[in-house]
Amino acid sequence: MTPGGDAAMPSGLAARLSAIDEQIADAARTAGREPEEITRIVVTKFHPAELVRELHGLGVRDVGENRQQELSAKQSALSSLDLRWHFIGQGQTNKAAAIRRSADVVHSVDRDRFADALHRAADDDDRLDVLVQVNLTDDPGRGGAVPADAVSLAEHILALPSLRLRGVMAVAPLDEDPASAFARLREVAERVRTVEPSASWISAGMTGDFAEAIAAGATHLRIGSAITGPRPDRG
Repeated sequence: MTPGGDAAMPSGLAARLSAIDEQIADAARTAGREPEEITRIVVTKFHPAELVRELHGLGVRDVGENRQQELSAKQSALSSLDLRWHFIGQGQTNKAAAIRRSADVVHSVDRDRFADALHRAADDDDRLDVLVQVNLTDDPGRGGAVPADAVSLAEHILALPSLRLRGVMAVAPLDEDPASAFARLREVAERVRTVEPSASWISAGMTGDFAEAIAAGATHLRIGSAITGPRPDRG
């Protein structure tokens, strides 16, 4: 896990980052895990690039964005910083090239067509890290492949040489205990590893449920306003 803030920088941002990192560490130890096993991704949706620059100064290296336009703009503005950009929003095939140019990891590959579009957008020998997004709800309108289709999507990704399958991602349903939802995700992750043993990442857990996600084996957490503060009024 990336270290938290610098005590010599007593801003609200630094305090919030440090507090969340302490909570993550406590949850990891409670689950019998090492905090260093867990990557904390700071989601900066609607916040300016300058906030990301401040986060970088506090030790943050993994940043998440939900929207392609924001991802592209911030990555371009901060390209001199050693940041790892995670795209965690719903991907559209017509934006796949722009997403690929800016993202280091795409968490939301939920269908063959989006995987194909990301693959076609490759313009060099670099491989893009991707995760299979799993829909843990009964709502087909929500993003993600149904659990029964996760392995076949994983196999499709494995056939695309410019993509590197890293694991699975999901959001816990609002109407279900997150512990049970993440237990189901862990089962899907185990099935995916039968076709790609190295696909060990589980991207799960946000501000309200990251302790349950950690207990279920999450390796990557997506934390937003608990660190960044309230999102700016977009007018």
